[in-house]
Amino acid sequence: MPLVETRFPSVYSLQQLAVEAASGPRLKSPQSDSKRVVSELAGSSLPKITFGRSKSFQRKRIRSSEEAVVPDVDYPSSDDSSSLSPEASSPESGLAVVPASEPFKSTGIYGDSEDDLEQVGSLLDTILLAEWEDRAQRGLFRYDVTCCPTKTVPGAYGFIAQFNEGRLSKKRPTEFRVDQVIQKFDPAKFNFTKALETEVLFQFEQLGDGEGPMTYHEDSTCPASPDLVLINVSPIEYGHVLLVPRVLDSLPQLADPATVLLALRFCQQADNPSFRLCFNSLGAYATINHLHFQAYYLTAPFAVERAPTVPLPGWRKRRDVSICTLEEYPVRALVFETGVAFNQMAELVGSACERLAAANIPHNLFVVDSGQRVFLFPNGFAMAKAKGAIPADLLESQVDPAGFEISGHLILKRKEDYENVTQEWVWRLLSFACLSDEEFDGFTQLALGEPA
Repeated sequence: MPLVETRFPSVYSLQQLAVEAASGPRLKSPQSDSKRVVSELAGSSLPKITFGRSKSFQRKRIRSSEEAVVPDVDYPSSDDSSSLSPEASSPESGLAVVPASEPFKSTGIYGDSEDDLEQVGSLLDTILLAEWEDRAQRGLFRYDVTCCPTKTVPGAYGFIAQFNEGRLSKKRPTEFRVDQVIQKFDPAKFNFTKALETEVLFQFEQLGDGEGPMTYHEDSTCPASPDLVLINVSPIEYGHVLLVPRVLDSLPQLADPATVLLALRFCQQADNPSFRLCFNSLGAYATINHLHFQAYYLTAPFAVERAPTVPLPGWRKRRDVSICTLEEYPVRALVFETGVAFNQMAELVGSACERLAAANIPHNLFVVDSGQRVFLFPNGFAMAKAKGAIPADLLESQVDPAGFEISGHLILKRKEDYENVTQEWVWRLLSFACLSDEEFDGFTQLALGEPA
């Protein structure tokens, strides 16, 4: 009997609601001014952002502060030998203590006063946020995510917890095998060709290999299979969008060098330290088998960004890409970093994803620092659950850690979990996604295609 995933899925599209409601009680969906779907857009006009190859720029690294914002400062040194256990919460740990905080309202990447309204991103950043706000005003989201209570979990790492009942859907769950990372694209199931045109924000396209300015085209003819940026109608945070490469090519949820490069360029062109992107493979809590990356804004640093890293022993540095291992964190990971070599890093990360998929190893990507830092996690949580290894109290929370959760942003669906969450509880939950030391060594060699 095949293993199947029965978690409540993310809702990515209004059209998904309509399709799935046909087999059960009809769900009330926000009104849209267009019923045309993405599959009908080839040859029509849509906004487009184009860009040339960008000049290199200095990486902006971040760490936490008591105000839960993203300051432009350096990380603690990776060679800090201090212990960072779940109980660590003192200056001796090398990290600032993150105190308990009152729940704060998500307000996006800008402050509440006029003095705080300083643009920190780019043209893409400005257009994305303006279009996302437009869709919010038009009622295209299932709930107002900015009203979801959010707080910093006290402890050395500053995990972020959000109480979001809207993520606990009562509709029929998406089902797929969790023991197969590679699965054939099924046009009968929901995919992004069925998303509504009104959910599309713009096309995203790189023009050639030369350097050039980013340009916004209000009306541009769609090619046969455009790269699209859409809203997620059931958002996790402010500005939650989906990057869908070559949307009409019916690509399954498998990352490769070309699509990873597109994702890195997307983050680079946004040029906002609050903007992070993730990829979830099948078996690592992707709920739609149609290639897509997710991204959103969060003004608090993710816990994983604060954890120390150690250079990978024996790694032969390829041009300007370095590889480290994540240390003193509940889930092991490889960390890729570059300042200029996006093509090389995309080749390394994308090829690693291809090899992991071929070996049937579920995995997540988490991209920070405007595309210049990528975490690659092997994710063993679903298989641990299938084997009955997850304690009942953790299962009852219905938190299945995908890329954002593993990186430190916990979406809690029950009020009691939100009120009582601790760093120790988060650490315990995430640890079930972690491979053993021996398994991680094998993962590293497989991911890199050479001995570590």
